[in-house]
Amino acid sequence: MHLDAGETRGRAVRALEERVGPARTAAAVPLEVTARDLPGEPHPFASAVDGPFTAVAPGDRWGSPWSTRWFRIRGSVPEGWPIDETEVVAELGFRAEQTGFQLEGLAYTADGRRVKGVHPASRWIPAEPVLDEHGRIDVLIEAAANPVVLHIGAGGMPVSFRPTPAGDPATAGDDPQYRFEGAALVRRDPAVAALFADLEVAIQLEAQLTAGSTRSWALLTGIERCLDVLDAGPFAEVIGRARAVLATAVDAPASRQGHRISAIGHSHIDSAWLWPFRETRRKVARTIANVLHLLDTDPQFRFTMSSAQQLAWLQEDAPDLFARIRPYVEQGRFLPVGGMWVESDTNMPSGESLVRQFVEGGEFFATELGVADTEIGWLPDSFGYPGGLPQILRQAGARRFVTQKISWNRTNRFPHHTFRWEGIDGSVVLTHFPSADTYNSDLSGHDLAWAEANFADKAGSNRSLVPFGYGDGGGGPTREMMERARRTADVEGSPRVVVEPPAAFFAAVEAEFPEPPVWSGELYLEFHRGVLTSQAAMKEGNRAAEAALHDAELWAATAAVQRGAPYPQDELRALWRRLLLLQFHDVLPGSSIAWVHDEARVAFREILAGAEAVTTAALAALGEGSALANASPFLQRAVPPMSIAEPGPAASAVELAEEGAGWRMENEHLIVRIGADGLVRSLVDTVTGRDLVAPGGRIGLLQLHPDHPVRWDAWDLDGYYRATVQELDGVDGVEAATDGDGAAVRIRRSVGDTRILQTVRLRPGAKVLDLEAEVDWQERERILKASHDLDVAAGTWEAETQFGHIARPTHVNTSWDAAKFEACAHRWIRIAEGDFGVAVANRRTYGHEVRRVTGAETGPWTVARLSLLRAPRFPDPETDRGTHRFAWSVGPAPTVADAVEQGWRLAHPLRPGAAPVEALVGTDRPDLVVDTVKLALDGSGDVVVRLHNAAEGRRRGRLRFGFPVASVRRTDLRERALPVPALEEPWPIELPPFRFVTLRIARG
Repeated sequence: MHLDAGETRGRAVRALEERVGPARTAAAVPLEVTARDLPGEPHPFASAVDGPFTAVAPGDRWGSPWSTRWFRIRGSVPEGWPIDETEVVAELGFRAEQTGFQLEGLAYTADGRRVKGVHPASRWIPAEPVLDEHGRIDVLIEAAANPVVLHIGAGGMPVSFRPTPAGDPATAGDDPQYRFEGAALVRRDPAVAALFADLEVAIQLEAQLTAGSTRSWALLTGIERCLDVLDAGPFAEVIGRARAVLATAVDAPASRQGHRISAIGHSHIDSAWLWPFRETRRKVARTIANVLHLLDTDPQFRFTMSSAQQLAWLQEDAPDLFARIRPYVEQGRFLPVGGMWVESDTNMPSGESLVRQFVEGGEFFATELGVADTEIGWLPDSFGYPGGLPQILRQAGARRFVTQKISWNRTNRFPHHTFRWEGIDGSVVLTHFPSADTYNSDLSGHDLAWAEANFADKAGSNRSLVPFGYGDGGGGPTREMMERARRTADVEGSPRVVVEPPAAFFAAVEAEFPEPPVWSGELYLEFHRGVLTSQAAMKEGNRAAEAALHDAELWAATAAVQRGAPYPQDELRALWRRLLLLQFHDVLPGSSIAWVHDEARVAFREILAGAEAVTTAALAALGEGSALANASPFLQRAVPPMSIAEPGPAASAVELAEEGAGWRMENEHLIVRIGADGLVRSLVDTVTGRDLVAPGGRIGLLQLHPDHPVRWDAWDLDGYYRATVQELDGVDGVEAATDGDGAAVRIRRSVGDTRILQTVRLRPGAKVLDLEAEVDWQERERILKASHDLDVAAGTWEAETQFGHIARPTHVNTSWDAAKFEACAHRWIRIAEGDFGVAVANRRTYGHEVRRVTGAETGPWTVARLSLLRAPRFPDPETDRGTHRFAWSVGPAPTVADAVEQGWRLAHPLRPGAAPVEALVGTDRPDLVVDTVKLALDGSGDVVVRLHNAAEGRRRGRLRFGFPVASVRRTDLRERALPVPALEEPWPIELPPFRFVTLRIARG
């Protein structure tokens, strides 16, 4: 026999799709279908089904965007059909696009019990749960007519990023999107289904082998003979022999030295993205219904879930499903991981925000699911990971970490898949990137082969982790995926697959790979850099809410300890949880549809109002007075840190004078010269006599660039944008004046329909120059930057990150350096040469660009640019149109401590307070920064303090308390005492660089 390999492959694929696949249905009968349309917000089951249903027929068009149709499907089971082989198949109008991005449904029994989700890859419902008391089928399906916002092509990749109105219910229209195709009661043939799985795995396995190899020909021969047997007679008579023939070729054991894959069921459900929060809640219920069905019917199945928020939604929306989870958690088959409230962005949230992600997530898992600790951090899809995260993970109890997104790097291939990740403080977590390059695997032959071929650490390890199941929009694992897992457990030509918990995978890795390589510092994603700027209101809201909650907790704790006022624990935790949700990795980054960001703007305003109410009540409880409240850990106008006191004497007035065609402003610390165009031409530090502005340079120059990413509009900022620049130095009007807050020059500018009011202000006694920009932004597909030419020759720049800072290069020596052309910083950046430095602090900006300028006659200097606004058109065509206000400052910063102080003062200015009151806690070293003061979660009244060492060197200091203290103990993030000695008077504290600690202080 002479086989033609290509012919056999083509024959096999066609037979699988056209003969074996359809034969899995042994018989089918149509079912009666009625429906009820409900536009607007989803209705609960009781009200949804309490209304008229009308008959629908195949071909009926339905589903205006974001509406819901309830289908009711009824019929009788033919006599003799085994009920365990009988299913309802609902063809609601699913499109070919990937599941999770379109029409989805959830099946209910007639009395309202949730049964199973339905989606394009899982359109069936088991018959047994939906039989009524008369033995008839009666099933209701809540079908969500979600519009297709992002069109998915072959391989699961997007094919278009054109602007679409579908992401906003106000513009999405009313046209029906889907065509109902019918519903049938189907008798499934288990033997044919098993043959289908056998043949599918054999075809996929052979496709990944080297053409012409012995194993390839063995499989092709077995496939050919199997198909010959099928051709010889009716399936019912030959199927057993066909399977046996195929098994003879397939069932050779895998090499004992071959790659091993730990597969774990998973469904990465974005808490909001191309759908609103309310739709995510329904996605969670659909997905978990699918998961529970698999757990009920397949003892080998294991599933992992990471987001406490999503489980909290499930507990509220579908308590019946939530109650069924707990026994599987106890059995170790439903596995909570990650320990976070949501899978948040990790670059932009503050250190305290990331701490609260783990506190609230860990508390929920412990209280509601009985999981005391979650030792595996789980963030497959966030857009890069800061150098402060390993320490936060370790202090949250996680020794291991799983992510995926770094495989999306566009410039440099990350060199490892299993490694030790060392944070900026020296904390280490064992980290794994699934080498299948997906967290949505279907366990296909391609995914398994790629996981092995792509794995970068073969010299030390021989195993990888593969999360499988439909994700992003949910859906979860399917029975077909589990069949693939069983058939690839031990077969030649494939990695050996076992479905097992991630903890088992990590334990095996630790045993076989005791010294994995180390990666130190941040995991910078060379992709999606634009998320640091998109949807400016998300950045403003996040930073403002973080500051407001910090202040609210501080003053509420102070009022409770010093005046006996009640501490609003429940209100504060509720506000924190709302903020933590908004830090999800497609909300804070600005990469969701308009609907999501509209809701987020409202939520931010409500969080700020709630935090302000707590602060106002706390200050009132502290007593009436004219003192000023200083919520920062640094002295401001003689008001001590984190206390309320009368301010010191006012500083000397700022001098303002015309100078040539421009102006000159001066106080005791700075001399500022401003040109006629309103740009700062000179900024002299009177202590050193140095001018911070590079010769011929300018500070505060706004620059516009075209912004047309190749793809992923709201996400990406591609490096070629810098090739074209428009400097906004034209002036529509300018005025200079002094007032009680110093001297200011205000400049009006315009470009197209965009109007800008810039302000340059020098305050009395200030060591920094303040700049502001109010922008009525009407641009499309452009990016606005604020540029500063600094007379500093620096090889690196420092950027604040969680509980410390990270140094990045200003040069582009290597491709790794060049790829970091846009990077995240929190409240400040610092550029220094020797003992002289300049800090640029900001109130709401995250995207920064710092580069070294060489070749000028004046010598090397540095350009520092803040990214203020973008205008991408997908997925929100109207991104950021409207008015925005920015504030930042520039000033000398001889030390890092100066930059830290500048950032805190800008974020937490003095406010009218109450009667003077002493700070609850402080330190005697400015580098030992008190970040958070609050009361303990358990209601004991203990004071909880979080502080960190902001310096690059070890620091020793002492704590100071403003109340009687009984004991001081170090705790984990959830405020449980650690097995270390308690601190004793005089309360010494010593911390290595960038280390943070949580202290629990019992009152005396």
